[in-house]
Amino acid sequence: MYNPKSLKAEEFINDEEIKETLKYADENKDNMPLIRQILDKAKLRKGLSHREASVLLACEDKEIINEMYDLACQIKKDFYGNRIVMFAPLYLSNYCVNGCVYCPYHAKNKHICRKKLTQEEIVKEVTALQDMGHKRLALEAGEDPVNNPIEYILESIKTIYSIKHKNGAIRRVNVNIAATTVENYRKLKEAGIGTYILFQETYHKESYEKLHPTGPKHNYAYHTEAMDRAMEGGIDDVGLGVLFGLELYRYEFAGLLMHAEHLEEVHGVGPHTISVPRIKHADDIDPDVFDNSISDEIFAKIVALIRIAVPYTGMIISTRESQQVRERVLKLGVSQISGASRTSVGGYCEDEPEDENSEQFDVSDKRTLDEVVKWLMELGYIPSFCTACYREGRTGDRFMSLCKNGQIQNCCHPNALMTLNEFLQDYAGEDTKKIGEELIKRELPTIPNEKVRRIAQEHILDINNGKRDFRF
Repeated sequence: MYNPKSLKAEEFINDEEIKETLKYADENKDNMPLIRQILDKAKLRKGLSHREASVLLACEDKEIINEMYDLACQIKKDFYGNRIVMFAPLYLSNYCVNGCVYCPYHAKNKHICRKKLTQEEIVKEVTALQDMGHKRLALEAGEDPVNNPIEYILESIKTIYSIKHKNGAIRRVNVNIAATTVENYRKLKEAGIGTYILFQETYHKESYEKLHPTGPKHNYAYHTEAMDRAMEGGIDDVGLGVLFGLELYRYEFAGLLMHAEHLEEVHGVGPHTISVPRIKHADDIDPDVFDNSISDEIFAKIVALIRIAVPYTGMIISTRESQQVRERVLKLGVSQISGASRTSVGGYCEDEPEDENSEQFDVSDKRTLDEVVKWLMELGYIPSFCTACYREGRTGDRFMSLCKNGQIQNCCHPNALMTLNEFLQDYAGEDTKKIGEELIKRELPTIPNEKVRRIAQEHILDINNGKRDFRF
């Protein structure tokens, strides 16, 4: 039975409910009175159910699709303004005991170069990331209880937070590691992580078990119920995602929204972020083998409808996607992007020799962080390196309540401008710095609260004079 309040995976992600939802969507994809009713509800910015959103996803009317895009764009502006949060992944280790057929880290891949960073190597990698201007990292590691135990992850987090190079510092470490125990989630929380991220890959249980034939990740229920254990362990910011292309996208879309609904029902807090990766070419992996790939048009529609259905969530897109694709979906809902990413272990310090490839997937957007920041500003966005909410305790329900009523922008906008100015003063090229300083000059007067605006202006000058790390 479908029960969003259940703690059992097959009840809150219920196969029969998804199939009935898809049938209902097919039956009503041309039902204009119903579609209009759903869109009117969406305009209230309170979100949509998985069934309502699935009807919109099934609809093929071009006028309605354009209206969805316009609405997604407006909701994105209402909740996140023109800010885009910047981050980078840091791969600690590609040792893995799982047999995931879509990932080059799978245990049977004998020709990928296996690597694991020492703490000394982590210092070098993080220093390189700081020298680019990054303040926020997402830790990545394969599942291997011998090579990558929780103690190694915790030690690595401690090392990362300890590194201060010139004006550089990593102020938020998000963690993307395998499903684990409540006790280990408590340890991660105590270590000061930001968001715990875990991609479901696919919500279709039968496909999930075929795609994960061996290893601990084969256990569908244990993996799917991980966010509930993370919440029990005190981590109130969690990030969801599926790997589009493994299973039929409409099934995954419904499952993803059902997972968000489940977290809201049980914990009162939905996902802090939702990621939208698509399967890409990698060592030992040919994406053409998977016959559920989606077009750029469908991808854009999915992004827009996630934004409409879950308006409060942060949406993430990585360098898996090209500059052109990323540019299109930024206005449709994406609020966080990676820049200058390396998906190899130890790839930031120096380029890997061809015979030592350790990448998880090929990167499509290969620009430097300075180039990405400049590009964003030329498009009218504010690249933000802000980590204030996490450091001020605005996480979980505290963040969500502020986000849902729009109050989060009272601190996010000035924080984005101040952290952007840090980047401009410490790391930007001359052209980027000039564009950024003009953008800050334009944006400061738009801060509505006079006191906040005055303090932000003072801190901008302080940053120009060498001081760092101001936040509201």
